[in-house]
Amino acid sequence: MPDTALTDLQTRLSDEIAARRDDLTALTQDLIRIPTLNPPGENYREICDFLDRRLLRSGFHTELIRAEGSPGDSEKYPRWNIVARREGNRPGECVHFNSHIDVVDVGKGWTTDPFGGEVKDGKVYGRGACDMKGGLAASIVAAEAFLAVVPDWQGAIEISGTADEESGGFGGVAYLAEKGHFERVDHVIIPEPLNVDRICLGHRGVWWAEIETHGEIAHGSMPFLGDCAVRHMGAVLHEMEETLFPALARKRTDMPVVPEGARQSTLNINSLHGGQAEIAKDSTGLPSPVVPDSARMVIDRRFLIEEDIDEVQGEIRDVLERVRANRENFAYDIREMHRVLPTMTDRQAPVVTTVEAAIRKTLSKDPDFVVSPGTYDQKHIDRIGKLKNCIAYGPGILDLAHKPDEYVGIDDMVASAQVMALSLLSLLGPPQTP
Repeated sequence: MPDTALTDLQTRLSDEIAARRDDLTALTQDLIRIPTLNPPGENYREICDFLDRRLLRSGFHTELIRAEGSPGDSEKYPRWNIVARREGNRPGECVHFNSHIDVVDVGKGWTTDPFGGEVKDGKVYGRGACDMKGGLAASIVAAEAFLAVVPDWQGAIEISGTADEESGGFGGVAYLAEKGHFERVDHVIIPEPLNVDRICLGHRGVWWAEIETHGEIAHGSMPFLGDCAVRHMGAVLHEMEETLFPALARKRTDMPVVPEGARQSTLNINSLHGGQAEIAKDSTGLPSPVVPDSARMVIDRRFLIEEDIDEVQGEIRDVLERVRANRENFAYDIREMHRVLPTMTDRQAPVVTTVEAAIRKTLSKDPDFVVSPGTYDQKHIDRIGKLKNCIAYGPGILDLAHKPDEYVGIDDMVASAQVMALSLLSLLGPPQTP
């Protein structure tokens, strides 16, 4: 295709998406109004049915897939996913847009209806607006505009809406990857909200573990006859403050992690549980006087691509062993809950360079290349699906995710849809000729 014809096609494609601005806004609103809260995993089938109707109208072949047996899947809260595919006129590569359909709890502090999809000052408000129903809507409109403007194309387009990303993605992308779905895919774009002028190449690693310290139960008036597991856990926390946290702060990465504070290793104390269970809120009773014989702490360790998982685990065990060496009757157990290794797609990977050029064309600027501080479903596409050619790119401001009054900018959705559509044109469009 001559350069002038290609430029004309690019312009028509961008104009087509601009003309669909109201449809893009309305689609985002409709998605927000389906409260897909996770946990527990509400309304997954409802949103998949909604997407099914939309994508069938656009000529996609759709499949609804329940991740039976995955964590959280039950008859009350089944883990439903949708995968839609549209074949081109000729064989070629497959571009897959993957978005998660679940959203986190609403929390307090909202000034708008969390599931109202209110439009105000050029923004759509609601839980999941930026994380990531705005991105899902943008990918759908991008694909539909591409199909309307470019009738002669090759390969395949896939759009998926998947479950449980907010709780690990095991009922969604991980399940699809285990079933071999990504064996037929060549490029993956995940429209997570990393800002419209950024390409996210990957994420840090994560290791979750539960530490339990042991003691001996006794009457609270005679604690000297027992052994307080909470005090033992306090010694663990003190050792972490004295040695581990300073050591982690000194570890730095060459990964372009955002924000700046995440360019070091981090550890979050996710929860602490010691002694008897809390009294129910509707109870007027008092706790019984006992020395706690167990205390449990859940830790969330985020690590860098330069670190080895054995090193990460070893640092925690070293803390515990130092406490044991200096504390009488100290005993502990440690249990791994979850691990994900860091991943980072090569800057020269085809999907990266393609989206880079599309951002430059759409926004008239060079994109920033970043790495996410937390994991997202790229981990499963990489680790299980064995597909490295994957990035996150979509509308929305990362800092707004999970916050009250979450929103996505309509201009950003339009721009990101234009970038996605131009990327489809580059990867699947008519072949260029001199």
